[in-house]
Amino acid sequence: MDVVNECRDLGLIAGIITADNVVMRESDFTQTDELAKLVDVRRSQEFPPDRLKQAVRAMLKNGGFKPTGRNKPASEYLAQAAREERFPYINNLVDINNYFSLFSGLPISMLDSDIVGSSLILRKGLEGESYVFNSGGQVIDLKGLICSASADSEPLGNPVKDSMKAKLSSSTRNIIAVIYAPSDYFDRMRIEELGRQFAVKLTDYASADSTAVTVV
Repeated sequence: MDVVNECRDLGLIAGIITADNVVMRESDFTQTDELAKLVDVRRSQEFPPDRLKQAVRAMLKNGGFKPTGRNKPASEYLAQAAREERFPYINNLVDINNYFSLFSGLPISMLDSDIVGSSLILRKGLEGESYVFNSGGQVIDLKGLICSASADSEPLGNPVKDSMKAKLSSSTRNIIAVIYAPSDYFDRMRIEELGRQFAVKLTDYASADSTAVTVV
């Protein structure tokens, strides 16, 4: 998959992980136990650390978006859920995504790559752009927000909430994950290593038969 990062000037460095022929299923005991141990560690911590929290928020503010309240980065939501003992356990694929977000303190999108198409464009949301992000029909305003867009430039994911259109379903077979990282906090090597670890889990826990990691 071709990836274009148009948000470097906003301070974004992105890790892109693709995986083919994944199998969505209930997380097995080993995966659930691994995630539960990390949740237990984060339960007693102020996480993400303040410097990282502010770096991620600054990256989103650079485009004019306000990452507060209901629009805070997904990584902050997960950490808060851990502290409040309401961390979500969903399925093997989403649990991998949430594990690495809780591990790194970074927001991560996981999208159905067959819906994304042949290329991914990381770009700033435009005036008037929005999409539905949950089954209740709620909409997020994308103006100024870093977005993961399809080959035809349709926004499908972002560091706050992913679209319903590209979210994983029981028919998903191929996925793309996007790690959104502030370039003044993370270098390419750290993001690439995180992506490799992510890819290993997709093989171990989701039976992916082909994975690739790119940093842009």
